[in-house]
Amino acid sequence: MSAAREALRKSISREHLGIVLRIGSTLAFAAMGVSIKALGDAVPLGQVVFFRSAVALLPLVLFLRWSGDFPRGLATRHPFGHVARTLLGACAMFTSFATIRLLPFAEATLLSYLAPVMVTLLGSALLGERLTPQRMGGVALGLGGGAAFCLPALSGTFSDGALLGFILGLVTAFLTAGALIQVRRLTLAGEKAGAIAFWFAVVSAVGGLLTLPMGWVMPSLSQAAMLVGAGLAGGIAHIMMTLSFRHAEAGALAPFEYLSILWAALAGVVFFAEVPDWSFLLAAPLILAGSIVALPNRRTGRV
Repeated sequence: MSAAREALRKSISREHLGIVLRIGSTLAFAAMGVSIKALGDAVPLGQVVFFRSAVALLPLVLFLRWSGDFPRGLATRHPFGHVARTLLGACAMFTSFATIRLLPFAEATLLSYLAPVMVTLLGSALLGERLTPQRMGGVALGLGGGAAFCLPALSGTFSDGALLGFILGLVTAFLTAGALIQVRRLTLAGEKAGAIAFWFAVVSAVGGLLTLPMGWVMPSLSQAAMLVGAGLAGGIAHIMMTLSFRHAEAGALAPFEYLSILWAALAGVVFFAEVPDWSFLLAAPLILAGSIVALPNRRTGRV
């Protein structure tokens, strides 16, 4: 009996550690978003993407070395699968950062939660996954929340920048869903999570670097700190998220993922004087409920 009790105690302790790591990852992702939002239009988007991805390689490589997956674990038998995943993810990073610039931070973050709803639709279309009544209900809730975001546009109170931000947010959710579907394919084919994350960061950094001829700027000291901070926070967030799933089941961690909305709303108020409006308050419960119902046991990740 004592042995069983000790095993249970260790299991609970591991789950608590997983939950702490998952909460830490949502905070790190929020810190990354705050840095990107604070940069505004002062630094070109491609330059931001480059620093976010290139700097993130440092903690990622250190983690892969610590876990014994570098460089051996970077080998792949499905290079074209990685190409599809990285291109979708890199494009999603560009549109995501543009959305953060154009919309209040909480709204931009909330729109990203339409991705699980789209994953359900794409999973059915591309992977032949069963579209159950529960998942169909989740899709309906999520799309209803997306429609609620459009109400200001119908009433004529949506600015041009906000409308573009909303459109880019939808594009981001679609691209992210496509990337997650490709991650699922690679995982089912036996690819390691470290290799998937590493090649995504490399390709995103290259994509950002290709925008150099379009005109980068020499950042100030504070801007350089935010660029490096965004990269470190993004890399650390991915590592903490990965480790959390080693210590706890996805079902135990899923509720804590939605703390991202709380952190984004608080950061918007504290750092950017952004108070969520009525359309956000109407859309938020619908989109969050839709993402929970559509994919109750998923493992998701951000760009």
